Amino acid sequence: MTALLVAVGAMAGAPLRLLVTRLAARSHHDPALGTLAVNVAGSAVLGVLLGLGSAPSWVLALVGTGFCGTLTTFSAFGADVVRLVEERAVGRALAYVTASLVLGLAAAAAGCALAR
Repeated sequence: MTALLVAVGAMAGAPLRLLVTRLAARSHHDPALGTLAVNVAGSAVLGVLLGLGSAPSWVLALVGTGFCGTLTTFSAFGADVVRLVEERAVGRALAYVTASLVLGLAAAAAGCALAR
């Protein structure tokens, strides 16, 4: 049952991530902005979920592991950083890494605090 809940959550998170990254690329922005947006949003949702403290295990599987796990992406983040460095945009790569860490942690902390 848990695996099915994770799969159902993933069916919502993965297409949403694809949509956001494609929208960022289509609007002539760096696709990394889409990756940043989904990672920050996923961190906030997971923060809220964990801030609730007593969320049922099925909600953790559906939303935490399934939805947030597929909405956020470390692999795309890593690929974005490598691409920026290969394009000799080291300053943008460092700003992207810093923004991802700071905004992601802040979103998770804010979500957690909001839920308490």
